[in-house]
Amino acid sequence: MGTSRSVFAQVLEPLHRQSFDRHVGRFDGNFRVRTFSCRDQFLCMTFAQLAYRESLRDIESCLRSRAELLHPMGFRGRVSRSTLAEANDHRDWRIYAGVASGLIGRARKLYAGEILGVDISESVYALDSTTIDLCMNLFPWAHFRSTKSAVKLHTLLDLRGNIPSFIDITEGKIHDVNVLDKIAFEPGAFYIMDRGYLDFGRLYNMHLEGAFFVIRAKKNLDFIRHRSQPVDDGTGVCSDHIGRLGGKVGAYPENLRRIRFHDEALSRYFVFLTNNMNLPAPIIPRLYKMRWQIELFFKWIKQHLRIKSFYGTSANAVKTQVWIAVSVYVLVAILKKELELQASLHRILQVLSVSLFEQVPLTELFTDSSHSKERDKSHNQLMLWDF
Repeated sequence: MGTSRSVFAQVLEPLHRQSFDRHVGRFDGNFRVRTFSCRDQFLCMTFAQLAYRESLRDIESCLRSRAELLHPMGFRGRVSRSTLAEANDHRDWRIYAGVASGLIGRARKLYAGEILGVDISESVYALDSTTIDLCMNLFPWAHFRSTKSAVKLHTLLDLRGNIPSFIDITEGKIHDVNVLDKIAFEPGAFYIMDRGYLDFGRLYNMHLEGAFFVIRAKKNLDFIRHRSQPVDDGTGVCSDHIGRLGGKVGAYPENLRRIRFHDEALSRYFVFLTNNMNLPAPIIPRLYKMRWQIELFFKWIKQHLRIKSFYGTSANAVKTQVWIAVSVYVLVAILKKELELQASLHRILQVLSVSLFEQVPLTELFTDSSHSKERDKSHNQLMLWDF
């Protein structure tokens, strides 16, 4: 069954116009704008992400080559690289942060029932950051080191569905632990972090908000054991101690739980700290191991989205591009869930990248019959799909 709507327009269907306009109005995004609106800017940047466009000229050339299809795709203004560059530089990036946050809320509801692999019903989040290196001559505002610039993408990842629930974009020199001051912690949820976030004052604030943390301890930790709990040697747990800090007692004045674990596969010992006293000891290392999902998330978005090279050099342009890239990631995740697609996110992106102008139902793009037709057309398409 055919459709008169392009694939591009169908992908953007979860983005409600009223919600988008509300974010634009909040920051006067269309103030004194005559033709190229914030929505046109968002559509151009979304197209660039989905179609793997490398530059503003690339975006302009590609869209203008199919000018007769732009109106049905949602475009109303004339696409021009100079206009797009000006929009990226001057229109408040918080518009697109708000748009992405709305999509994130929808995606998290869709993935709320996902199986974690650990027998707990509470929410589980992984917190980490990734650094995006930049040229100091082009991005002098992004302070990092004496010889180069960078921005950091601080991310709190909901491990049910691998959907980012919080993102903060800062200069590269900002230490990871500072982001703990910006997060509204969910009571009863688990937050998994590496040693870079070991600040007992901030962890105690998290504890007071009713949240649980699982974090690796540093080697020089001054910990006074009060009691030991029984452990099962077959689980890899070597010890399970309840105690308190020995030095800076004021930073964390309540009990902590220290678990020592031996990973046979790596032949290494790990020491974890948590404020949860009830979970079975073997669950704590398993929770920490799930932190690897955020590393895979960073690797994925750097490989498959345009966030390592930027279309503009201002701080506003960089943040705008990153937030729209996040929106694209979440849109694809919503698409996968709502259409019950078995394909991976990478494969979905690959298929969409060569189908954006087509007027075909999305479900047909990912069926075996559609795949067979494309395979018969040319050997080049076979190489594209089956890599």
